[in-house]
Amino acid sequence: MKMRNEEFISNGTTCRGVLYLPEHTDGPHPCIVMAHGFGLTHDSGLMPFKEAFVEAGYAVFAFDYRTFGSSDGTPRDVMNPFHQVDDYLAALAHARSTEEVDAARIALWGTSFAGGLVTVAAARDGQVQATISQCPMMDGLAATAGLIGYAGIGQGMRLSWHATVDAVRSIFGARRRYVGAAGKPGDLAMMTADDCYDGYVPILADNANNRVAAIVSMYLPFFRPVSKAHKVTAPALLLICEKDTVAPAKVAKKAAEKMPTAETRLYDIGHFDVYTGKGFEMSLKDQIEFLGRVLPVREAASAAPENAVPAASATGAA
Repeated sequence: MKMRNEEFISNGTTCRGVLYLPEHTDGPHPCIVMAHGFGLTHDSGLMPFKEAFVEAGYAVFAFDYRTFGSSDGTPRDVMNPFHQVDDYLAALAHARSTEEVDAARIALWGTSFAGGLVTVAAARDGQVQATISQCPMMDGLAATAGLIGYAGIGQGMRLSWHATVDAVRSIFGARRRYVGAAGKPGDLAMMTADDCYDGYVPILADNANNRVAAIVSMYLPFFRPVSKAHKVTAPALLLICEKDTVAPAKVAKKAAEKMPTAETRLYDIGHFDVYTGKGFEMSLKDQIEFLGRVLPVREAASAAPENAVPAASATGAA
């Protein structure tokens, strides 16, 4: 596949990504706009998805949120979900302006935390042709309650304390306070269920850090994509892991029920199992099948004869 580095502006900050294009077909191509989940960059374990989509005939525009990876923004690794929705919308606008992309045939793709981000972005945009949400985090309040459920109220209080310190420091321009994105049980991190550390760390790219500014735990309970799900009218595919310790499956199912044209696929696996092995194979197969139906790759149209009669005139229609 062909690759080209791209830049776009989101709320005054330069964000960067890579446009992947099918090598042996002419555009404009239907396009998938994607980013990663909680604290990760698009280089962190997503290449197998990119390759499969491009092989199927789609362009892929994968980008990093502001303050993460190749994108600008300081201080680094500040995760504000409301800003990240804006980044998705700015990336979508950039993809639509790209010559090789069919602006009328774009899907938003998100995994984990980004599964909720694309839901809110699609609800706000109202024009995307499809969304794919893999192991999606659809309710920050429910995710926070889940964290307290498996890690205890003490962990919730620790994270709240560090979030308060970080918020105060941000006001005065002081050095930010960070916590781990994923850790082992008992670690100071946002995700510490038994499968989190071993599922998260292996997919970290060189440009990703296993940390986020602690203030994220203040934003999280107020970020509730499930409340916007009813506004997503485009075909939506939700790939739900029944044993998910990070993104409650129950809420993902509830979000799907609110979407007029949503489809769900249920897997008896954990949150991080969709990135490798059998879980990846099942998820990817379902995604390719879904895209083939709702956003098919068009074959090159043969030129019509010069004396062809328009269908409306041939039938006498007005």
